[in-house]
Amino acid sequence: MRGSDYAELKAFVTIVAHGNFARAAAELGMSASTLSQTIRALEARLGLRLLNRTTRSISLTDAGERLHARFRPAMIEMEAAVRNVVDARDTPAGTLRVHLPSVAAATFLEPTLGRFHAANPDIVLDVTIDDAVTDIVEAGYDVGARLGEFLEADMIAVQLGGEQRQLAVASPEYIVRHGRPNVPGDLLQHHCINWRRPGGKGLYKWEFLKENTWFSVAVNGPLIVSHREMALAAAVQGVGIAFWAEDLVRPLIEDGKLVPLLEEWCGTFPGWFLCYPSQRYTPPSLRAFVDFLRRDSGAAETARRNRNGS
Repeated sequence: MRGSDYAELKAFVTIVAHGNFARAAAELGMSASTLSQTIRALEARLGLRLLNRTTRSISLTDAGERLHARFRPAMIEMEAAVRNVVDARDTPAGTLRVHLPSVAAATFLEPTLGRFHAANPDIVLDVTIDDAVTDIVEAGYDVGARLGEFLEADMIAVQLGGEQRQLAVASPEYIVRHGRPNVPGDLLQHHCINWRRPGGKGLYKWEFLKENTWFSVAVNGPLIVSHREMALAAAVQGVGIAFWAEDLVRPLIEDGKLVPLLEEWCGTFPGWFLCYPSQRYTPPSLRAFVDFLRRDSGAAETARRNRNGS
């Protein structure tokens, strides 16, 4: 059915509903003469008279009765379907595929799952927790999280929380046995816990800041891991020095299980961002997810700064 066909049929149903060309024309936003021409065009195309017209009234012909009985319910259903889609346009619903590194998942999503579900009961979160570097668009994800230094230029990025810092940490027992490093270069004489990004080949070089210049140190030690829990557990057990996000090691420091090292060399860097491809129309579920985590992480960052007196 062409658009003009539907317009003619809708005009026909509207005339029948009002029983009057003038009122039908007003509803359709056209003149009565234009509406009359539309109906004549429909009747000419069908080769049938649909309406009997007099100067005072209109009535349906037999053919008009049959067409109206079949088309009016179909038109109502079609318009209801369109309204349903339009109404859903602003209602967050459906499945949202999310790719998060383990640190971002633990920091930003896990603590908010209950509140997010309560606020958005019709959204299904399909979450993949994976520390491998993944092209979220190619892999079919709707949204992912990245550290600022790894953001792609063509992605929309929304910051979560504030800047990040990594700290070198060791257990009190390790320090008793091996002493403290005084400068990053001293790490070469210590047992360090190395980290390899899942799917990667090389080991992460520990990054430090001095006089606004970043530099890295390739450390060595008895353990290489790809998961933060094992690195921190090993550090607590005295295996060696670990280097991890301050927010994650701070509770262990406060409990006396770990001791911070080289703090004056540990600079801040852009933290976590939600990222998703630029698009003309952002689905309501994606918009709801991004806005919720942005607000929640902002409130958490403010609370953290208040606790720290900064």
